[in-house]
Amino acid sequence: KENLTYLQLMDRCKIEQETGLCLLCLRDLQYMDSQTSVAFQKAQFSIAMGKFQGRTMSIWEFLNSDYITDTKRREIAREFSSKKLTIEQIITIFITMTEETERTTQTDITVDGFRKKVSLVELLRSQVIDNSVLMEVQTGKKSVSDLLQIPSMRRYLQGESSIAGIMLEHSNEKMSISQAKKKKLLMPGTALILLEAQAATGFLIDPVKNAKFTVDEAVKENLVSADLHQKLLSAERAVTGYKDPYTGDVISLFQALKKDLIVKDHGIRLLEAQIATGGIIDPVHSHRLPVEVAYKRGMFDLEMNKVLSDAGDDTKGFFDPNTRENLTYLQLMDRCVKDPETGLSLLLLKK
Repeated sequence: KENLTYLQLMDRCKIEQETGLCLLCLRDLQYMDSQTSVAFQKAQFSIAMGKFQGRTMSIWEFLNSDYITDTKRREIAREFSSKKLTIEQIITIFITMTEETERTTQTDITVDGFRKKVSLVELLRSQVIDNSVLMEVQTGKKSVSDLLQIPSMRRYLQGESSIAGIMLEHSNEKMSISQAKKKKLLMPGTALILLEAQAATGFLIDPVKNAKFTVDEAVKENLVSADLHQKLLSAERAVTGYKDPYTGDVISLFQALKKDLIVKDHGIRLLEAQIATGGIIDPVHSHRLPVEVAYKRGMFDLEMNKVLSDAGDDTKGFFDPNTRENLTYLQLMDRCVKDPETGLSLLLLKK
């Protein structure tokens, strides 16, 4: 029964593994008397490692995190009420728990991210998985293959298909964006913007072969022409990261936008494409982030969320060749069809 910020409340939620949705867990805490709950809310301690590294938390907050099972929660409350445990001892227990969890995860299992391996510990810190899933994999109850079948895992590691190509309505013929441009079915500017969105969401796509390529690979495979190489490499930095000219650090698309390292309209288009296909990409850790984690890492903020949600002129940077309207990326994706053979999103051309 606390008043919290929205971000604090989201911190206490769990990501549902099947859907990736953020859910608030309601717990029956009637077994805990008011004196105990007040004492737990007042007592604070610092955490040096694990999911909450660098944070100061109350016993109450940690007790209600996914580090603590309901059985353990009841046991601690009962022993504190009966004076078998002191506040100091509880804090010691919690610190030991985080240290043991961290030690267990030092020999961590990894999965494929956009450009490099991603550890399960990083996915835990990013709230893509929780402790129970991590332990199931580490103890052999679940395989990495099982893990990759979870929709939320696929969403944050791969995302949904960007607009992969086009399909001709009269013949059901499918082709790449570049092919459509060569056949003058798409204007060069429209094709470039769609290709940039592909690059900024992970890979350039050949919808005929159902193959994905980095920009360099796509040029070598003649999927895109060499004259677009530099422009597409620039868009691909939304995945691989931008270099901060002042610190030398690798920063995200949003951070580069805030530092005026890229043109606003261009950056918003790429950012919108990332969100429409599954979430903002963290270039340092090579996977997508839940929105609340992106807020914490400084890779997104409420102001930009509002800009992208309003669907105003600032975000209508994508052209529908059928209706000649300017749309948001999400609106254009809604007008696509799913290729029944590959599941890729294809823009249906009606002429």
